[in-house]
Amino acid sequence: MLEPLRQGLPPLDPAAVSDAASCALPARYEAVRDARHFTRKTLDQWELGDHFDDVCLVVSELVTNALRHAVPAVSVCAPEPQQPVRLHLMRWTERLVCAVRDPSKESPVAREADDFSAESGRGLFLVDSFSDGWGWHPLAGTLGGKVVWAMFRLRADSQ
Repeated sequence: MLEPLRQGLPPLDPAAVSDAASCALPARYEAVRDARHFTRKTLDQWELGDHFDDVCLVVSELVTNALRHAVPAVSVCAPEPQQPVRLHLMRWTERLVCAVRDPSKESPVAREADDFSAESGRGLFLVDSFSDGWGWHPLAGTLGGKVVWAMFRLRADSQ
């Protein structure tokens, strides 16, 4: 179900890109709320509001995972919020991709989802369940870190 973890985005025609938006998020847990708000606003602008519930859940999980596992704990508790996490939303003709960039080079780790009543540890299981595909890849060059992404197929009438 959750394999393979390390994979790039599926082939997407660059000529078919119709919209893209991104926002920097501070290293504070309140950033998850900001990410949801940004996602709502962006999907409404793109007339994709009917996809909000699934996309918002996945965005919340990806941002939470980045803040919890990829940002040093000192940054999350610091009074002056740094902005080491970035949310990207990209819309192709028939696909929507949510990508979260964080400073860690460590791969995301999917835990076994044996206890569905647990309050944590199910993030990647939810991402896998609510999206049409997901993966991650390390960043090269001066950026460093990684991007964890999830893809949603759009119906032909969602354009």
